[in-house]
Amino acid sequence: MKKNLLSIGLIVLALCISVTYLTGCAKKAAVKEQVTVTQEREPAVVAPPVVPPAVKPVDDAAARERALREQALRDQAAREAAAKEAKEAAERAKKEAAARAAALLKELTIPDIHFDFDKYNLKPEAQAILKAGAPAYLKHKEYKLVVEGHCDERGTAEYNLALGQRRADEAAKYLVDLGIQKDRINTISYGEEMPLDKGQNEEAWAKNRRAHFVTFPPVK
Repeated sequence: MKKNLLSIGLIVLALCISVTYLTGCAKKAAVKEQVTVTQEREPAVVAPPVVPPAVKPVDDAAARERALREQALRDQAAREAAAKEAKEAAERAKKEAAARAAALLKELTIPDIHFDFDKYNLKPEAQAILKAGAPAYLKHKEYKLVVEGHCDERGTAEYNLALGQRRADEAAKYLVDLGIQKDRINTISYGEEMPLDKGQNEEAWAKNRRAHFVTFPPVK
């Protein structure tokens, strides 16, 4: 009987020790788990925001003055560019007008016609020159023409003046017959006073026996 009680006591003691040991292990595990969770849930440390260095406030008056200066410079540059462009345009227009005038004058130019010695009748080549020159005056009716009569040095001055006038009149009459209004043509004689060639031979005299044509633009 005593042996049985002793055995039962040992068994109970062993159970108590086991329960105590297991309970202690469970408590340690729970504490460890709680520490781990607490560490995991602890918020991370955030670095403080970087504050930029303080900016010196802009001087509004100085900024406005600088802006006005810059605008004034831009305006001046624009005015200079416009003035330069206007000057160049005026120069181009002037050159174009001069070129048109030169072209028109060339179109209206009638070459000299020549006469035989002591004659004022128009030779066939002279008539061809006048026929070629007349259309420009029929087209540009505002232009007028002066026909100059010239002679060589042979003969008296009075005779040559009269002969030169007949030569100029004969050329003018032919142009009127071609359709140019008579009041647009004037004639004048210079006789022997304005020779083209001052030589005293037939070649020089042939050059001087001529009618010369001068174009006059319209009066503005």
